[in-house]
Amino acid sequence: MRPLAARRRFRLSRPVRQRLAADAALLVLFAAFAVPLLWLLLASVDAGAGLRVQVPSEPTLENFSAVLTDEITFRPMLNSVLLCGSATAVTVVCAALAAYPLSRYRSRLARPYLLGVLFATCLPITAVMVPVYGLFVRIDLIDTLYGTALFLATAQLPFAIWLMKNFMDGVPVMLEEAAWTDGASRAQALVRVVLPLMGPGLAVVTIYCFIMMWGNFFVPFMLLLTPDRLPASVSIFTFFGNYGQVAYGQLAAFSVLYSTPVVLLYALIARRLGGGFALGGAVKG
Repeated sequence: MRPLAARRRFRLSRPVRQRLAADAALLVLFAAFAVPLLWLLLASVDAGAGLRVQVPSEPTLENFSAVLTDEITFRPMLNSVLLCGSATAVTVVCAALAAYPLSRYRSRLARPYLLGVLFATCLPITAVMVPVYGLFVRIDLIDTLYGTALFLATAQLPFAIWLMKNFMDGVPVMLEEAAWTDGASRAQALVRVVLPLMGPGLAVVTIYCFIMMWGNFFVPFMLLLTPDRLPASVSIFTFFGNYGQVAYGQLAAFSVLYSTPVVLLYALIARRLGGGFALGGAVKG
């Protein structure tokens, strides 16, 4: 009787079991994301790296030296920065201009328009690439960085408008009215009042658009033909094709270099993500 009573006494309650199960599930998800990243870091400094996660016996920088060439890394990375940076700038500017009237004006067409914008984000990019390719050939935009950047900006614009509008709704209209009273136009109020106050929102939209464009493989692969104009996302594909048997160490080193601009971008504007609306002195009096 005593052992049975002891087992009952030490039986875990239902909330505790649920919490332990949730913790175990979170640990499994963490391992699913952490193990590939750990392999990436370890394989980049391992001359004999394979698919196994192992600590290199003699860490080396030979993999980085092998990929740090103009053909493999420098030119594709520069193309990616030019392509994604310009497309992100176009997307953020157009999204701000489109979100402003949707946020400030009330209309019966606003909701159907927003639903149409949200629907546009669900369209697979592969479904429109054939007519887009034909259009680019006809208007002589094929194999051009600026044409590819415009299409990337267009593809990201619907969701960017949706995000920008939601962030813009959080800026009080009274601040714009105060700027109008001082003689500012609507464009000046947008640039000098609304956008500075929604800095965290701008940072989120910028990071999201840049990351989505930076990792896009299909669009530049279809619209860019000259090897010297290919971005880093496509050069990874050619990297596999050129070597036949994959050099995992060099691939890991290239992947570390490829992810560096995104990490730097996030580090530069991450401080804006925690900011809020500085309304204390703006609405006083």
